Amino acid sequence: MDILELIKTRRSIRKYKPDPVDEKDLETVLEAAHWAPSWANTQCWRYIVVRDADIKEQIAGTLQKVPFDDDWLENPATRAIFQAPVLIIACAKKGIAGFKPDGSPATERDDWLLFDVALSVQNLTLAATVLGLGTVIIGAFDSRKVTKILDVPEGYTVVTMTPLGHPDHTGQPPPRKSLDEIVYRDKYGNR
Repeated sequence: MDILELIKTRRSIRKYKPDPVDEKDLETVLEAAHWAPSWANTQCWRYIVVRDADIKEQIAGTLQKVPFDDDWLENPATRAIFQAPVLIIACAKKGIAGFKPDGSPATERDDWLLFDVALSVQNLTLAATVLGLGTVIIGAFDSRKVTKILDVPEGYTVVTMTPLGHPDHTGQPPPRKSLDEIVYRDKYGNR
């Protein structure tokens, strides 16, 4: 499968089979995450692999409700955390991505770690897709509570998480905006 087909094939999976994830497959997705580009090669990401059902239940309890039409519903990723045999938590070391060696900001942004972690997590999700595994990126959760549950040390932040397992459904491709809607030439607004 070529890279563009892989990108188009990846889906957010929220229903999983109980089948275990092979340790070699887990190592492969983590290796893919490890090879992502990062600010000055700082590799600020850190991953916590959770298989313990009690810890997964505590983390699932931190998920926030999500908007749907004019209502707020239980986060559909909650079920995914319980069903998937593995939950991968992406953390980041603060103060290195987007910062000079002396600790001063290199840009007007102080949240570059989000970009670096996103690149790493994208690698992880694409590798999982190639292996026939499913993932869904989770963002609506209380990171302070997850930090306490997982004993994440000072100086690090929990950024996102994804269940990892064998999909129990086939996701459908979401509608995409046309390139004409998102691409400008030379200046913003020029078509």
